[in-house]
Amino acid sequence: MRRRRARAVAAVLAATALHVIGGATAAGAAPPAGACHNPDPAHNQVRAQPWAQQVLDPQRAWPHSRGAGVLVAVVDSGVDADHPQLRRPGKVHRGRDFYLAGALPGAFDCVSHGTGVAGIIAADPVPGIGFHGVAPDAEILPVRINERDVGGQGESLLIDPQVVANGIRYAADQGAKVINLSLAGHNDFPIIRAAVAYAVARDALVVAAAGNAQRDTTTERPVYPAAYEGVLGVGAVDIDGARMPGSQIGRHVDLVAPGVKVLAATRVDGHTYVDGTSFAAPFVAATAALVRAAWPRLTAAEVARRLVATASPARGGRDSNAYGAGLVNPYRAVTDGLDPDRPAALPAYVPQPLDQAQLDRAAWEHGTAVTAKWLVTVVAGGIVLAGLVAAILPRGRRRRWRAGWAAAVPAEPTVVEPPEQIFLISEPKRDR
Repeated sequence: MRRRRARAVAAVLAATALHVIGGATAAGAAPPAGACHNPDPAHNQVRAQPWAQQVLDPQRAWPHSRGAGVLVAVVDSGVDADHPQLRRPGKVHRGRDFYLAGALPGAFDCVSHGTGVAGIIAADPVPGIGFHGVAPDAEILPVRINERDVGGQGESLLIDPQVVANGIRYAADQGAKVINLSLAGHNDFPIIRAAVAYAVARDALVVAAAGNAQRDTTTERPVYPAAYEGVLGVGAVDIDGARMPGSQIGRHVDLVAPGVKVLAATRVDGHTYVDGTSFAAPFVAATAALVRAAWPRLTAAEVARRLVATASPARGGRDSNAYGAGLVNPYRAVTDGLDPDRPAALPAYVPQPLDQAQLDRAAWEHGTAVTAKWLVTVVAGGIVLAGLVAAILPRGRRRRWRAGWAAAVPAEPTVVEPPEQIFLISEPKRDR
């Protein structure tokens, strides 16, 4: 079994941990017989609208794009195609299972990790449920590469690099325009690096989780596959826009997205709250699907640049190692510069000949106005001067043109005191 071989591999790709907060029910899924070892139980439905969908508000972009016609590969633990928000015909493809030997499909899930990722990308809106995907008309290609990411004691289980590489190459060969990799590790496996390059060369936009192993706020270590050329690395933030404490930092972080207590679909028919960059990555992958549907002529590299350029500002400022370019913005990514109508052609410019008569008349009118202003100024000055002469001449004659002296200024100004208050009140009558 590949599961045993995977656990024997010395090098590890630490798949991001699934933090489950919701309650479980007794129902169970129905994967192929013997495919799942101790499958996770189902969860209850959550009807409230999640904060991530409120903050990103992808519905604003839906009049322009819902991701139709874009195939998104979810290279993960599989996808439960029977979930009510994923069961629409054509939404989830059969896919392939690279974890177990044989010809099993990828359209089943033992642990809900891949189902949660797929739901964030493309879950259909349904009445009475607030949760939905960012790109509900996108199609999902489930590529199963592991059964579960965490063991019974909470330890990270090993994933065979060859299985991961096979899954990535398969997704590229199937025509996936976006490939979501919700896994991360510090080891640079040449076989995975080559598979990513293979997908990028086939115009697939690869989106990968930045990882959850950060222990401080300064140490930077490259994380793979997020650090590979052509891959968009995604960190996680909470409802306040702050970096999730474990979200890894470094130059491999291109964007951030909701990744703390975000709602995700679970196997069978339910939802649960989850943490991790595993669940931040599909928000970016889904936004890429929206863009690829709205702008089909853009290459994967151009779509990546568009996602980075249209990101909303984050706490770390532009291009920080913790927040990248900022928070992914589905509406701006789709609509910036979007004009569905081609502009009408402008008529050729034909200069009109000068009207010399009109120019001469304008010059004459300007000269007349200037002359009139000067005449008004001269007349007004004459009137003022005549008034001054009329006021001064009689006084000069009376004084026979002798100089006069101004009245002396008293040494101290005379102070007029107010009357005593008693004088303001009539004297009271006395008894006699």
